[in-house]
Amino acid sequence: MSCLHKRPKRTKSEEQAFQEQMKKVALENGKRLGLEGDPDLQFLLDGGKLVKIRSRSWKKARFFKLLEDCKTFWHESGKPFRKNQTFSIDDIDSVRMGRQSEGLNKHTDPSIDEQCFAIIFKGRKKNLDLMAASGPEAKQWVTGLEKIMTTMRNLSRQQNSEHWIINCMRKADKNDDNQMSLKELKHFLRQVNVEVDDSYAEEIFKKCDTSNSGSLEGSEIKHFYDLLTHREEIDVVYGNFAETEGQMSARDLLNFLLNEQREQVSMEDALKLIEKYEVDETAKQKNRMTKDGFLMYLHHEDGSIFNPAHKDVYQDMTQPLNHYYMSSSHNTYLMEDQLKGPSSTEAYIKALMKSCRCVELDCWDGANGEPVIYHGYTLTSKVLFRDVIRAIKEYAFKTSDYPVVLSLENHCTVEQQKLMAHYLISILGDALVTRPLGNTMTKNFPSPEELKGKILIKGKRLNKVNAASNNNSTIDEDTVSEEDEAADCKDNGQKPKPKKSKIKLAKALSDIVIYCKSVHFNGFEHAKENQEFYEMSSFKETKAFNLAETSATAYIHHNMDKLSRIYPAGSRTDSSNYNPVPMWNVGCQIVALNFQTPSKEMHINQGRFLPNGVCGYVLKPEFQRSLSSQFDPNTLTNGPWLQRKNFYVMVISAQQLPKLNKDKQKSIVDPLVRVEIFGVPADNGSKETHYIENNGFNPMWNEKFHFDIHVPELAMVRFVVEDYDSTSQNDLIGQYCLPLTSVQNGYRHVPLLTKRGDIISSAGLFVHLMLIDAQ
Repeated sequence: MSCLHKRPKRTKSEEQAFQEQMKKVALENGKRLGLEGDPDLQFLLDGGKLVKIRSRSWKKARFFKLLEDCKTFWHESGKPFRKNQTFSIDDIDSVRMGRQSEGLNKHTDPSIDEQCFAIIFKGRKKNLDLMAASGPEAKQWVTGLEKIMTTMRNLSRQQNSEHWIINCMRKADKNDDNQMSLKELKHFLRQVNVEVDDSYAEEIFKKCDTSNSGSLEGSEIKHFYDLLTHREEIDVVYGNFAETEGQMSARDLLNFLLNEQREQVSMEDALKLIEKYEVDETAKQKNRMTKDGFLMYLHHEDGSIFNPAHKDVYQDMTQPLNHYYMSSSHNTYLMEDQLKGPSSTEAYIKALMKSCRCVELDCWDGANGEPVIYHGYTLTSKVLFRDVIRAIKEYAFKTSDYPVVLSLENHCTVEQQKLMAHYLISILGDALVTRPLGNTMTKNFPSPEELKGKILIKGKRLNKVNAASNNNSTIDEDTVSEEDEAADCKDNGQKPKPKKSKIKLAKALSDIVIYCKSVHFNGFEHAKENQEFYEMSSFKETKAFNLAETSATAYIHHNMDKLSRIYPAGSRTDSSNYNPVPMWNVGCQIVALNFQTPSKEMHINQGRFLPNGVCGYVLKPEFQRSLSSQFDPNTLTNGPWLQRKNFYVMVISAQQLPKLNKDKQKSIVDPLVRVEIFGVPADNGSKETHYIENNGFNPMWNEKFHFDIHVPELAMVRFVVEDYDSTSQNDLIGQYCLPLTSVQNGYRHVPLLTKRGDIISSAGLFVHLMLIDAQ
């Protein structure tokens, strides 16, 4: 069942021996994962029949099972000449019990809800909608998958690395004899992304083949593994500080932590690290750290570039809402481009699961009186408004408890607006803010803490909150000025709309707009004199960038008591993104990006919201909140924002970079590393290493860079690893971005993420960093 490559048909006894061997492999991998003898793991390894669902009429039974590497899922294909399919556990984003995917919701009946589950993949790969024979069986599939996913995610980089290398060895062992020939060794090296010439491969082989048998087995394979994974650069670092009989005593470790890692720690902290990471019991009893323990420390969060103190919510969350940057999405309903891409509830779920706290709903009249969401005047598909609200209700607070803003772009008739209001109130229930907290409008926003678990509506309102306007209390509708965005269609690659400056608004929809009332922007002075704090404007990127350049300080002051939302120009028909950094530099809170488009801009957004528990809210620096501040990111006069630093980066090495062209056996990457700084204009910079030919497994650069930083509180650093190509654009191998204020000094490992922002489990960079005050 688990054939991944063609072999001659085995005899009955050979097949039995092979199956026994595979059981042994599965047992070893289960042990390595800490799941030895686990019934859920065994259930997945045994596998079973599931019904794969694609439509009302396409429902086919298929056999699914976990392969012996405990990392690859296999399922049969119904087509006679098509090879059976596999996917990696690493490719799975989540598993949902019940009819919780768009496909299952559409193509199955509520009566079989407990038999259904969906496997949701990272990126654009289609969901796998499945039905088990019974509810308990579906639950066991989901429990088993979630258990192995959690286990995989909790492995350290070193454990992931070992698991990956050992399974690559298994794949290279073509004839399953638990031995490695010279040919298999060369195949294995290419698989792990390193090209060596034949004479070097033969040299390694001879060094390890101590029995002179012409193949490696048992302890010889272990010797080869040790040679391959030996880290010379770690030897050097460890050797510099291990001053006690060739090992690091607790005193040596403390010396390393204080002088090299620049951490504020005590002897007690050093002893805790030895207890936590040392693998040798004898060394542990002597309060020493061996090189293996030291490597273990470097591979865990204590040795990561990202400050573990920023992993949870650590900022003050009791300040007014407008004092925070909010992770925000534009055209959230789209899975792809904004001319013909599909609209889907799945897009909202993916954004919310990434802790996006402001999502956009473009609402239009739909058939049968039901409002729909899509990109007006285009070929994008439509999704029912009520289905989107149900998805938001279900997923709004799965990854963050802090408030979610629904930004309504309303193109509906009054009748369908009333239905929108009905769905918002009936589906969202107590989560929806329908009146000011405490029943009276104060002079400023409530805090994210006070709004935990709450959903706010951003849209047009007929009157001021708490104002007894004309006769709005007795009529069902009235007209209001049209929103900027709604008037922006002619720049959209769309048909221009008929010009009008008023829209009819249903009172029922107007009444649930409390803290985010949309108003037209008529200049900073006008806003200061006439706008309430809860009246906010949306700015197209071109207008916002112009204001940020010409009136930065005024913009920052405007954002001290009001919210600003920035959205991409309609001319970005491919749903590309603008750089969010200049918008954060002037204190804009809702800097909306196309979450569906993997891009450098989304990497920066992911980095900005990485600290503070990935809760979707980050407190703005004090100089963007204090009314006395005269901060201007473009001119940098003296002030509390000017905290000049020297940032020294040494790019030492990389480990286990993924192959980009997996179909080509001999394709090996030529990696280079670029370090980029984003912040105020004076801080922006980029420097890169030379490229290394044909080595993605353990390339080493040892290159040093220096950056002058003026406003560290607004600076972000991004590490980019690319495959060098002299004839075309370099391909991205991996990247990682984080705020400079969350960087740990010293020798650190940098995790690497894919273009879509998912972790590459075994890959990483090893760097030395120093952020120190400028003299």
